[in-house]
Amino acid sequence: MSTIALFGAGGKMGYRLAANLRNSPSTVRHVEVGEAGRARLKESFGIDTVAPAEALDGADVVVLAVPDTHIGKVAAGIEKGLKPGTMVIVLDAAAPAAGHLPDRPDLTYFITHPCHPPLFNDETDMAAKKDYFGGIKAKQHIVSALMQGPEEDFAKGEAIARTIWAPVMRSHRVTVEQLAMLEPALAETMCASLLEVMREGVDEVVRRGVDRQAAMDFLLGHINVLASVIFEEREGAFSDACNKAIEFGKPALMRDDWKRIFEPEEIAASIRRIT
Repeated sequence: MSTIALFGAGGKMGYRLAANLRNSPSTVRHVEVGEAGRARLKESFGIDTVAPAEALDGADVVVLAVPDTHIGKVAAGIEKGLKPGTMVIVLDAAAPAAGHLPDRPDLTYFITHPCHPPLFNDETDMAAKKDYFGGIKAKQHIVSALMQGPEEDFAKGEAIARTIWAPVMRSHRVTVEQLAMLEPALAETMCASLLEVMREGVDEVVRRGVDRQAAMDFLLGHINVLASVIFEEREGAFSDACNKAIEFGKPALMRDDWKRIFEPEEIAASIRRIT
């Protein structure tokens, strides 16, 4: 059984983890610097927070549920309290890939991130259907990477990951470099940008006279059916008219070299901007 020190326990992400770790057999010590976060933990779960030194005393797992921009500072601040063999779990690849973790070969670095509940799912409970982020009611997949440490530590980290992101379906093992391709490149640089363009498209047709609710209903419905075909969720084919629109639309919307966002140097530049 592990002793886990959860840093940032009252924050947006840490609060979710604190909720799920109540179902863990591990001993969990909660660290939160914000008064509002500490009050939230106490009011919601009856959890009392502790000072960093107390949390680290004897802990064999440290979870850093803090923003990417704070990872380096927090990690440097607690480094002296990390005994050899401690597993440090980070929830995003950006800071580790940017070299913001201490140069400590005697530590295990494990990175895990949720895929979030899939667009196509079998949820029937309304609370689960409305759990868009995951980690509360909706089932989701996860990805994890063992950045450094003994191979047997992957299973230990994955078990904790399954707890903090529960309920979990598939658990994928990737490398740190692959995780960085997934986020920020695939999920944020590509997907979030394209979705923002779609939202701007709604604004544009509304500006041109279409009722906003009609535009939203039309677009979101079409996203559902078009995605089901494009990602082979169901058998189907687009009409000739749709194929012609795609043939014209891609070069009108996308640069020819847009896939450069997946090149290592572009991912590195993106991570520098993030961190």
